[in-house]
Amino acid sequence: MRRIHVWLAMLALIAGIGSLGPTAAAATPYCGIHWGSLEKTNPTTADSSAAGVRAGRHECFDRMVVDLAGPATGYRVGYVPVVHEDGSGFEVPLRGGAYLQVVVFAPAHEVPANRREVVGVTGYDTLRQVAWANSFEGQTTLGVGVRARLPFRVFTLDGPGGGSRVVLDVAHRW
Repeated sequence: MRRIHVWLAMLALIAGIGSLGPTAAAATPYCGIHWGSLEKTNPTTADSSAAGVRAGRHECFDRMVVDLAGPATGYRVGYVPVVHEDGSGFEVPLRGGAYLQVVVFAPAHEVPANRREVVGVTGYDTLRQVAWANSFEGQTTLGVGVRARLPFRVFTLDGPGGGSRVVLDVAHRW
């Protein structure tokens, strides 16, 4: 009889650990982020042009913004092994453990003063470098070096005024 009680107690203990396992192992997403790291595309085209690039830091992600002089237009953003300059195909050297190629479907009429450091991101948690990869045949391409392959999202915003923005957020971690 004692053997049966010991055996039942062991089964109850194992069942209890088993029921705690998935619950204890399931982690909530970092800052509630559910973005993923696969390519994001918006095929919209509009009569717009890229007017500037800026960056900002937030509690859960780093942000890069391409300002547009006109209505919001589309984009294609994804991780690539190497970012290439449009037109020439030359490799764009980037710092970081992973590289995002950001293509905005709008031409730029001015080239940044420093093509390798379009916007300063020193001290950012995730972004390591934003580099110019050219404006060619109606689209502008940037290379973004990030710490690692992390979740990101891309979206457009209207304003201010008649302008708009393409926004890239890269999470600090999974």
